[in-house]
Amino acid sequence: MKSVHKSLTHLVIFLPIVRIIATGRWIILLIAALVCGSAGYFSKKIEFIPVPPQTGRTLTCQTELQNNLDTFSVYVTDGSIANMALERLCDNKIIKRQFGQVRVIVGQSDYDTFRYINHGVVDLALIKRNVVDAFGADQIYGLTLIASHPNYSAFFISQREKPLLEKEYLLGKRIGLLDYPSSRSGHIVPKTILQNLGLTENNVDIVYFNSHKDLRRALLAGEVDIISSYWAEEDAQILSKNYATPLLKSVSGMQWFLKMQMQNTDLLCAMQSVVKDIADSHARPYYKTLVLVNGCSEDE
Repeated sequence: MKSVHKSLTHLVIFLPIVRIIATGRWIILLIAALVCGSAGYFSKKIEFIPVPPQTGRTLTCQTELQNNLDTFSVYVTDGSIANMALERLCDNKIIKRQFGQVRVIVGQSDYDTFRYINHGVVDLALIKRNVVDAFGADQIYGLTLIASHPNYSAFFISQREKPLLEKEYLLGKRIGLLDYPSSRSGHIVPKTILQNLGLTENNVDIVYFNSHKDLRRALLAGEVDIISSYWAEEDAQILSKNYATPLLKSVSGMQWFLKMQMQNTDLLCAMQSVVKDIADSHARPYYKTLVLVNGCSEDE
């Protein structure tokens, strides 16, 4: 009986220890399960986190050489020019002779410009010279200037008073800028002016928009107090030039570049004819002014 009693005593002492050990194991197993489950959860979440940047919309048409796999690609940032370019290129006899498809990309951001210009995937582009220089696209891909629109000035434009380039005046103002870090009149110049005045996004309410047209719409709708843009002749119909304050007298204009890795003079002459026709037909006075560079003679 003593041995039985002793055994029972040992069992009573041992059972709590077993419970503690068992509980500890369950805690360890529970923690391990949570860690593994969390790892699995987050690994699945990571798969869905990356969101590809917004890319430009694309317009396409087939030429008469549908068996030809070569595509003539164009990059612009203006939707109206994109439509005009597609129509004229698809009907151009040189394009029909050399390519099976025309693709016009309408860029919507600096990411688009980087993607299509830096990677050299377009044959014709309406961009600014500083973009070509920044990417070395003329040296690497043979992007050659064929036509230029004029330089222009950058302004702070308001609806009811002439903006002052003073820190006290601009404090608290809602200022509309372009969401394009490469835009001179809509981003670079105004940001430089504000910085020189000691102003940042902490004390000035900066609102970003996708186009100069959106900037004007927002100003007229009272969404912003001031916008930074160029002054166009048609602006006189909706805004007062008296309420436009110059920021920079000369900003480089838009230019047409053609990829000329081969001496394809037929294509060069054809593209100058196309961009000249676009300029002559465009509704905006700015685009109507175009100077051809490295042009073809009339008999070509």
